[in-house]
Parts: sequence; C-alpha cells; structure tokens
Amino acid sequence: MEQEKIDKLGFVRSSRYRNNILIYVGKDMRRPSEIAYSVDLSSKNVSRYLKELKDKKLIVCLNESAKLGRLYKLTDEGKEILECLEPITKK
Repeated sequence: MEQEKIDKLGFVRSSRYRNNILIYVGKDMRRPSEIAYSVDLSSKNVSRYLKELKDKKLIVCLNESAKLGRLYKLTDEGKEILECLEPITKK
C-alpha cells in the first residue's frame, strides 16, 4: 500500500466516528440523517466528519446543491480504505 493511502487509513482509524461513517456508507448512498442515526452522533457532528472525509477525497456528495436529502457515497479510494476497516465500538 502506498504511503498516501496509509496516511489516509491512519486518519480514518484515528477517529471511531470517521471509521464507522465510512463503514456505514459502504458501497451504498446515504443521507446524513441516516448516518447520524447509525453511528449515534448528532447531525452537526456528522456534517463535520463528512467534510473531513470529503477533503481527503474518500467520500463525495452526489447532489451538493440540494438543501435536504443530500446523498453521500464512497469514492474509489474510499472503497479501497474501506477494505482495511472494521467497526470500532465503545469500550
């Protein structure tokens, strides 16, 4: 695995929420409200994590101009990172 991907994997794994959001989105398209419910996080925080993942080019918004019902999916690189992840739960 190349260094850039290793760095992105480390970035994702360093946060339980980033890790679990990437897993939940998986190979599907998800709305922020669905993600928030599944990872037990507020919508505001989900938006912050989605922005971080978008900035790393691991996730993309399919309908950026929509006010409601935005859909997110993994990029090809996000799918590669997903293969190295497993859920992180509270201890």
